[in-house]
Amino acid sequence: MTRSRLIAIVFSALALGSAIVLTSQPTQPGHYGIFSGSTKVGIGYDGSTSFDPYTGVFKVTGGGADLWGAADGFHMAWVKLKGDYSLSADVEFPDHPASPLAKGVLMFRQTLDPDSAYADVAIHADGHITLQYREKAGAQTADQTSPIHNSKRIRIERRGDVFTAAVQAEDGKMIPFATYTVPMTGPVYVGIGACPHDVTKVITIGFSNVVIERLGN
Repeated sequence: MTRSRLIAIVFSALALGSAIVLTSQPTQPGHYGIFSGSTKVGIGYDGSTSFDPYTGVFKVTGGGADLWGAADGFHMAWVKLKGDYSLSADVEFPDHPASPLAKGVLMFRQTLDPDSAYADVAIHADGHITLQYREKAGAQTADQTSPIHNSKRIRIERRGDVFTAAVQAEDGKMIPFATYTVPMTGPVYVGIGACPHDVTKVITIGFSNVVIERLGN
């Protein structure tokens, strides 16, 4: 049995049970694992997404000033999904990020326009974690901050228009810390993203153990 085949079996085992689960699979060059596309959003240097089928790690390289205000600049690997899902991942920053406010995000986004409505759970290079949201296109972003910092694993889930962010505590349990309602219609972009918080820089952030799970029936 090849190593790639063994990894496929291990990852696919996460899909057992009644829930629909998308997990990282070995992929051909030019593809992005469980994701369909990789896109620069807004102003910033071009970015990229790579997936290593042997480690299951995605590396997202992104430019851009921030995910904040009325418009965003970052890079996103995405898949379009309709309905209720959760997205979970372990996030790892490089040793020397451009800014302590650089962000790795797990996101639900209406469109890939810079001013799109969205909700995400964002972990910053300095360790603080927030639920961020823009209620409608062109509106200002707001956020809620987790009392737990430096959590390796984060999650965001969508139930209808209600988005809930959670972090992993020291005992391994996922602890929800914030909920907000952001109206979205039809299939939305679900994925992972990187932002250096400095339009003159790029950052590469690692995402591992990435799981997208369908919630409910």
